[in-house]
Amino acid sequence: MFGTDLKPAPTPAASGALIKDGSEASFMQDVIEASREVPVIVDFWAPWCGPCKTLGPALEAAVTAAKGRVKMVKIDVDQNQGIAAQLRIQSIPTVYAFFQGQPVDGFQGALPGSEVQKFVTKMADLTGPADGGLAEALEAAEQMLAEGAAEDAAETFAAILEEEPENAGAYGGLIRARLAQGDLDVAQALLDAAPPAMAKAKELETARAQLDLARQAQSAGPEADLRARLARDPADRQAMFDLATALHAAGKTEEAVNTLLDLFRLDREWNEGAAKTQLFTIFGALKPQDPIVLAGRRRLSSMIFA
Repeated sequence: MFGTDLKPAPTPAASGALIKDGSEASFMQDVIEASREVPVIVDFWAPWCGPCKTLGPALEAAVTAAKGRVKMVKIDVDQNQGIAAQLRIQSIPTVYAFFQGQPVDGFQGALPGSEVQKFVTKMADLTGPADGGLAEALEAAEQMLAEGAAEDAAETFAAILEEEPENAGAYGGLIRARLAQGDLDVAQALLDAAPPAMAKAKELETARAQLDLARQAQSAGPEADLRARLARDPADRQAMFDLATALHAAGKTEEAVNTLLDLFRLDREWNEGAAKTQLFTIFGALKPQDPIVLAGRRRLSSMIFA
C-alpha cells in the first residue's frame, strides 16, 4: 500500500542487552555476530584512563536513547590485551563501530557530548530511518492526495496513525483527504476528536482552514452567476467575496486570492475586514512557501502600508 515499507526500528527487547562488558572470548558473538542485526559500538577503555570516564557515560546515554537501533560493548584493554593488539589500539579511549561484521567508523580520544550523539545517531541510521519509514510513507500519501487519489491517501494516512497515533502530519492529511472526498462532516468529526497534544499543530490548523473554506463554498453560488452579478455591478462587494469563495472551491486559488485583493483595495473595511480575513484563511490552508501565498502576502502588505 505504501510504496515504502513501514519497518519498526529494533527494540531493546528484540535486540538483547544494549550495553554490555565484552571480552576476547565473547568478541565474536557480542560484536561481529551482533553487528549483522544492528551496528555495534565498541568502547576500548581502562579504569585508569581519565577521558574514558567522561566518554563512556556519554556513549552509554546516546546508545540508550537510540532505543535498540545500536548496541555498545565495553572492552577493558588491560584485561583484553590480545584483542586490543589485534585491532591496533594504540591509545585510549578508542571507539570502533561495526556493522555487518565489519568495522565502519571510529575515533580516538574524548569528544564533546554533541559529537558523541552525532556519531551514535550516524551509526544507528545505518539500519534505516529512526521512524521506521513513516516519513517516506507520509510523503507518499501527500503525493497521492496531490494526484487526486484521495481514498488511497486516506488509507495511507490512517495506517501511519496506527503506527504513531499522534503524528500530526498524518492526522491533518487524513482530514484533508476526507475533504477532498467531499466528506465535510467526517472531516469536522476528526478535527473535533483530535488529541489535545495535536489540537494546535500547524498541520491541523491547515486542515481547519481548508474545512472552513469548503463549508463557505457550499453557499457561495455558481461561479457563472457570480460573474454575471459583477458584470452588472463591478462594485458588488458580496459578489466579489462569494466569487472568490467559488473560485477557491473550483481549485482556482490564485484567481481567488486576486479577487480578494481587489476587494480589499476597493473597500478594506467591508464586512469588518472580511477580505483580509478570508485571505489569511486561504494562506493558512496552503504551505507557507507556496508561490501564491508569497505573492499574495506581498501584495496585501503593499496595500496595507501604502
